[in-house]
Amino acid sequence: MALTLTLPTPSRTLEAYTLRGTAPARPPAGVSFNRIAYSAAHVVADPLAAVDPWLTAAIDWDATIAYRRHLWSLGLGVAEAMDTAQRGMGLDWASSLELIRRSLDAAKDVPGALVASGCGTDHLDLDAVKTVDDVIRGYEEQMEAIEALGGKLIVMASRALARVAKGPADYERVYGRVLSQVRQPVVLHWLGDMFDPALKGYWGTTDLDAAMDTALGIIAAHAGKVDGIKISLLDKDKEIAMRRRLPPGVRMYTGDDFNYAELIAGDGFGAEPTHGKSDALLGIFDAIAPAASAALGELAAGNLERFHAILGPTVPLSRHIFQAPTRFYKTGVVFMAWLNGHQSHFTMVGGQQSTRSLQHLAELFRLADAANLLERPELAVARMKHLLAVHGVGD
Repeated sequence: MALTLTLPTPSRTLEAYTLRGTAPARPPAGVSFNRIAYSAAHVVADPLAAVDPWLTAAIDWDATIAYRRHLWSLGLGVAEAMDTAQRGMGLDWASSLELIRRSLDAAKDVPGALVASGCGTDHLDLDAVKTVDDVIRGYEEQMEAIEALGGKLIVMASRALARVAKGPADYERVYGRVLSQVRQPVVLHWLGDMFDPALKGYWGTTDLDAAMDTALGIIAAHAGKVDGIKISLLDKDKEIAMRRRLPPGVRMYTGDDFNYAELIAGDGFGAEPTHGKSDALLGIFDAIAPAASAALGELAAGNLERFHAILGPTVPLSRHIFQAPTRFYKTGVVFMAWLNGHQSHFTMVGGQQSTRSLQHLAELFRLADAANLLERPELAVARMKHLLAVHGVGD
């Protein structure tokens, strides 16, 4: 029987919407990839905690770790304590370190589970940061704490560094010091200001080509300490240009939530394998995990047409979730987890479930259905009806 509900339209009217009824793509057991694929994972808030949500992060640890086990079961790695986990946007450093510890502990029970953890400077009081030496000490403090747990680092972009750096030389100094000390190769993260306005002018300039030159120079000088770089600029041409210039063996991890399908598929450029394709470290993989896994399995099997058939329809959904203001994309990711039954509620750390409108969420629902991403359609419809009722909309 077809499932139907009433959804608002952009013209402020209501109309009946009937689900497509197409089963989601699912990977076979033991699926394998020929790309490294990390999902930046969200955290599940504790809605019963007696806290002020805007001020205190209350996390449901069991549900949060259960979602990571779900990602690992699909063959995806977990990029832990990143911006998808509301790092610096509701999740503080103390909670982030506890999240990293719990995730690393859980991964020990999962053969082959990949975890890489965000290392930044978000514990620093920005008003107290005066020099790049303060930034270096901040990075070192988090690096020491994560490596003491056995964690691999994702060196996150620093708001503090963007604030005090006078130019590219300051970035070279900070990253040089950090990379000279790491125990194992790291992933660098270039996060554009569409994700975080405080990072405008990262690498010492607002000229993206000049910024790329600085980042590539740092990587070339420390290539043995860099596994790869994730860039989140939502500009596929910049990503392709940069990956073609990376030192041999250094990977490009796409963070482009608008163009990931074609970037992962690659263009086969050059003799160096990492120059012709992107691996993945994506927030959208949290929301589309089964489809991402199934598509990557098809790609590894040489079925490029099937890869695009599965992953291509998810791109309009991702572009909607990550539309400006892009930093509010976490709301769409958690909304998808709620619709699909991976958590029992639609509340977020910091109360950020309120950052998107009912119109936005209704269109997200339609796009998720069009992309065959509603894993439990009856549940998704029931939960969407509850949300509509809270907003005064009913059948």
